[in-house]
Parts: sequence; structure tokens; C-alpha cells
Amino acid sequence: MFIFAFFMYGPLLNTLMLAFANKYQAPHVLPLSFGFTWWQNVFAQSDLLQAFFNSFLVATLSTFFSMLICLPAAYAIARYHFKGRSLFLFSFLLSNAFPKIGLYTAIGIIFYKMQLMGTLTGVVLINILNTMIFMIWIPTGAFQNVYRQQEEAARDVGAGPLRTFFTITFPSALPAIVVAAMYTFLGALDESQGTLLIGFPQVKTMATAMYGIILDQAPMVGAIFALLLVLPAILILWLCYKFFGKKSFLQQLFIK
Repeated sequence: MFIFAFFMYGPLLNTLMLAFANKYQAPHVLPLSFGFTWWQNVFAQSDLLQAFFNSFLVATLSTFFSMLICLPAAYAIARYHFKGRSLFLFSFLLSNAFPKIGLYTAIGIIFYKMQLMGTLTGVVLINILNTMIFMIWIPTGAFQNVYRQQEEAARDVGAGPLRTFFTITFPSALPAIVVAAMYTFLGALDESQGTLLIGFPQVKTMATAMYGIILDQAPMVGAIFALLLVLPAILILWLCYKFFGKKSFLQQLFIK
């Protein structure tokens, strides 16, 4: 248990410690002094706010359009049996079965011909492709687990297909859809390789900015940037737990 906690929380605690260190020098384990000197240095950078805004803009757009594209596909995969269905579902795993830099390079050639390199549209598309596995697999399983008897009962009392979907099917699958959206958002927020290859230097996010920071600046600056990326993720996870945990507001709402 101690070994697991050390490898799990040790790097997080070290990042937190470095983020508030004024001076750190190896081989010392602890910083020589603590303070907010490097925080002032980070927030003095003119492009920090733009990179922070770009990160959330790309993550939000990627999540929205991924849901728009993938949810109908997930419903079709869950409810209709067609030739090649299993192969189509399995194909979303293949993009995560090997290093993605090769896939991004091949896509970059296509994007270059389509004049999408260095554009927000290109960055959003590469993030959608990178996170489609979450928005396909998780909702597919959720739609498969919705009781058909409830839908049939709604149809028997006069509800149409759309009303049945939005009053029975969608609320039942909603927790899983929110989890998929959360993974998609966090994956797009932290994605760096595809964004760096497709969008840099015109579209710079917090994740891509860390490459230059790690190479050119003190480790304290990299720890601060990592902390700025971790805090929104923790907040989103906490909100999902509060709304979709035991006896959550949304569950009580739909039970009623």
C-alpha cells in the first residue's frame, strides 16, 4: 500500500512542492526556499492568458462536436445490427494501439493539403479524432443497457420515437454520456502532440507551451504550468462526483 501511494502521489506532491519553491538545487530533496517568485514570472508572460484561453476553447469545441458526431453513431451501434458493426467498433481501438505521432504525421499531410495546418479548425479536428474512442465506446455500452421494456411501455401509451428517446433512453444513458464528455474534455485539455504538430505556432495551448518551458526555463515554471492544468481537471472530476455520485441531484430528478 505504501509503495502504491508513493508512486501515485509522490510525483504530485513533488510538483506541488516545486510550484511554490523560490530556489531549488539538486541534490537537495527539498527546495532551499519557498515563495511566489516564479508565479510572478509565469503570470508576467504575455501569451499565458491566450494559451490558457485556447486550451479551454479547444477542449470545449472538441467535446461539443465529438458529442454531435459520436452520440448518434453510438446509438446506432448499440441498437442496430449491421454488417461490419464489430469491426467498425473495434477500429476505434486501433488508433490507440500504437504511438500516435505516426498517425498525426499522416493526418498532418492531409491537413496541409486542406490548408488546415496552423488553424483552430485543424486543432479541434485532431482532438476529436484523438478522443472519439471515449465518446463512442462508453455511450454505446450505456445505450445497450437501457431497458427496452421501458421504451416499449412509453411507446404503448402514445409517446413517439423522439419523446421516448428524450424522456426514457437519454436520461438513462446520461451519466455515462457525461463521463464520456468528461474524458473527452480532459483529454483535449491535456493533448499536446497533435496540437503541437497541427496548430503550432499559430494555436498555442498550455500543453504545447510546456514543451518550450521544460527545455528553456527552471523546473519550477514547468511545475506551475502543470498545476494550472491539473486544477481544472480536479474541479471537473469533483463536479461530476457531486452531480453523479450517490443520491445525486440529477439521479433524483430523473427518478421523479
